[in-house]
Amino acid sequence: MLWPWAVCLSSATRIYALSVPVNDLRPAFSHPDQQPQLLLPSAGSVTLSHHLGDVPGLSGQWNLSSLSNSTYHSVYHPLYEIEDFMGEMTRAYPNLVQLVNIGHTGEGREMVAMKLSKEVDLSGAGSSSSVKKAGFVITGAQHAREWIAVSTALYLAHALVADASEEFALSTWLDYFDFYIIPVPNPDGYIYTWETDRFWYKNRQNIGPAERCTGIDMNRNWGHKWKSKSHLPAYTNATEESASEQRPNPDPCSPWYPGHRPFEAPEVNNIANYITTLPSLKAFVDLRSYGQMLSVPFAYSCKKNPKDAEDQMEAALGAVNAIKQVHGTVFTSGSLCEQLYKASGNVVDYMYAKAGIKYSYSVHLRDTGTYGFSLPAEWIRPVGEESANMIRFLASFISKKVKSESRTVV
Repeated sequence: MLWPWAVCLSSATRIYALSVPVNDLRPAFSHPDQQPQLLLPSAGSVTLSHHLGDVPGLSGQWNLSSLSNSTYHSVYHPLYEIEDFMGEMTRAYPNLVQLVNIGHTGEGREMVAMKLSKEVDLSGAGSSSSVKKAGFVITGAQHAREWIAVSTALYLAHALVADASEEFALSTWLDYFDFYIIPVPNPDGYIYTWETDRFWYKNRQNIGPAERCTGIDMNRNWGHKWKSKSHLPAYTNATEESASEQRPNPDPCSPWYPGHRPFEAPEVNNIANYITTLPSLKAFVDLRSYGQMLSVPFAYSCKKNPKDAEDQMEAALGAVNAIKQVHGTVFTSGSLCEQLYKASGNVVDYMYAKAGIKYSYSVHLRDTGTYGFSLPAEWIRPVGEESANMIRFLASFISKKVKSESRTVV
């Protein structure tokens, strides 16, 4: 079955069609590990050419000079348009935006991070000098099908350079933080969701010459409490002991295949290596979908709590309230294990326990199952707006905590 999208490119109209077998149309679901309902969102400006540079003036139609008036955040975008967006950001805001190549994917694509920062005037006389600011890391979808996480990461990047007079601008926080955003941690998988399978989950690496399946679940491949026999998603009240007895042998064809070893996924290894180069990291937010949850570590255990749990939860509760203030969207908060399910090798656990980032969070964006991974494109901007308010609160909370703690040390 072909699902056509009419796409306007300059003066021409083209069709982008996704081939979907009829037997892949399944009912709606209530949990992320169930098969999703095929409700296709609006696509971006898709063309058979390689880059927007081939279509004169198209990128200018996005109007990146304004967050509220830009048309970019009204549709989902394929990878090459995301790359064009990042390039356009560096040209429009050369003093604020820098692109960093952090490595290659399993299929050889370049992985790109955005550094958003500015020099701060210390003297008040107009001269600028470098000061040590806190670092804040945001990642988009590790799981390829979670398009809203990618779009939200891009919206937040735009909000960080937007004029401070705009309602959801975050640019004033560049005085206090350097932001590092990786909008597409899984480029190979993301492209695959556009070209072949909209609901693909893993990366696309070859995991062995004798294996009949492809890919690793990136969010089970991080090097903290990684296990080859990882828990599969379960929504029961089973104890950890009984659950451990039910661990299956690793199945390379499973969406949750953790790999043969931690950091086997080149994308995971690239991000981990990049993180080690970043100074003074205080916050990490892993954007996901769906479920409307803001979660603290740990994912590997529902019995263990971080030593910083009190501060983490205080910030989380405030961030959940900040989200609700924008459009009334209700998020829940708690540990990732308790809110979702037990999973080893999770990025949030790694960032907290190994990278030493105290305020590490997993944020499952809208919705709660009506559309699931197929959230309509008209929700991109509302999700971006409430996420910007969440980031604003977290930045404010962490900034005050860091200042308070530094005074205590003195």
